[in-house]
Amino acid sequence: MKSEYHEEVVAAEIAYKSDPMLAVVKSDLEPHPHPHHPGMTTGSNLKHETEGISVAEDMQFADGGREPTAEEQSSLRLVADTIPASAWLVVVVEFCERFTYYGLSGPFQNYIQYPYTDVRGSDHPGAIGRGQQTATALNYFFQFFCYFTPILGAIVADQYLGKYKAICVFCGIYMVGVLVLVLTSIPPAILAGAALPGLVIAMIIIGLGTGGIKSNVSPLVAEQYQGTHQTVKTLPSGERVIVDPGVTIQSIFNWFYWAINLGSLSAIITTNVEKYYAFWLAYLIPLIMFNGAVIALWVGRNKVVKTAPRGSVILEAFRVFGIALKNGRNLDAARPSVIRTRDPNANMSAITWSDIFIDELRLTLKACSVFCFYPLYWVIYNQITTNLTSQAGTMLLYGIPNDVVNNIDPIVLIIFIPIFDKVIYPGFRRMGWELKPVTRISLGFLCAGIAMAWTAIVQNKIYNTGPNYECTLCDPDSTPNN
Repeated sequence: MKSEYHEEVVAAEIAYKSDPMLAVVKSDLEPHPHPHHPGMTTGSNLKHETEGISVAEDMQFADGGREPTAEEQSSLRLVADTIPASAWLVVVVEFCERFTYYGLSGPFQNYIQYPYTDVRGSDHPGAIGRGQQTATALNYFFQFFCYFTPILGAIVADQYLGKYKAICVFCGIYMVGVLVLVLTSIPPAILAGAALPGLVIAMIIIGLGTGGIKSNVSPLVAEQYQGTHQTVKTLPSGERVIVDPGVTIQSIFNWFYWAINLGSLSAIITTNVEKYYAFWLAYLIPLIMFNGAVIALWVGRNKVVKTAPRGSVILEAFRVFGIALKNGRNLDAARPSVIRTRDPNANMSAITWSDIFIDELRLTLKACSVFCFYPLYWVIYNQITTNLTSQAGTMLLYGIPNDVVNNIDPIVLIIFIPIFDKVIYPGFRRMGWELKPVTRISLGFLCAGIAMAWTAIVQNKIYNTGPNYECTLCDPDSTPNN
């Protein structure tokens, strides 16, 4: 169901392929100069295990490890390195947060659209009774707000707290919002008219919490892997391969994305609880589950790789853009070296970025160009939790809650992500083919277009089927079209 992080993975891959040393997935645009020559290490004995590979580093690669030659790069297949334990802890945090987010947002459409009923097992469980248009509008407001607040979360982390501490703070905010939702969804609160204002307040608080986590958790998980160069290794089978940081980052984010979709299955639980028990209980389950994220953060407090805040790169980026616009949209005009040459009397203490930052910013803009068509995709994709949920409510579902049907999407993703990561992508690489990010995006857009065409056919069938025909919502208590 949930592809909101896929674009981050794709942009990271594009950035890494353009220049591994400037890959934005490794940071939030903070300069990370290479700590050592590619053939050397910092002197620590680090062990990496993957596909039977053992990598020991101590000033030089042991076990025959070395940089690949040009011929080896064209002939040997790429494999992933070991995923660090600290990265798995961050993945657990993301799983619990996504479990909470989708567990509580899954029932929103019914909660807002249909009026309150104390009949368990109703085909249309509800609480607020404001209709499909209001339900869809509030859902879109919530989604918009959750995608706006990451900007604030990034500034807080970069300027003041750092990613790890920011995630901890926003987790606390998040829990307050879910608690408000639980308390205002109990029957006495619904009957007293507190459900709608309580929902709006909860949406705002939860939006702040999830935005603060969203902007920091994906770069934090990437920072847990510290590899920076390719290495030739020999597998126990005798096959020589290249351990590649880019493939490792892709693997980390594949499992990160898999955890997101596993967490999104919580809507299956909460929508059934909503239908057969009560909304407050459906919202209490995510609140309890969110404690898993808190526990994972506590366990990882001394294990997670943390970077100190260095000032908001977002604010710096806007300052760079301002200088570039004044100089014919030339980013190079914002380089400190260029500013110093152009104006020897310039106040260089006000320039908080480096020449490397300009290179990274240019690379980031190049990577983000892939997002130009994403608004069209999201218009389609977000129908899943709004209008398609309402569409399902107009059909016979034989006891299945209408808002559980959309969970077919994450189930399919959970099945296929490991298959793509372990079978399909490595298979293509063995054959010398590589499905590049833009190719994968194009195929995804094609599938989304086909899906919406099929949805239109289904809706036309609904309108031509009795007993309600085109007036599917005229009588919410009538028999669904079948």
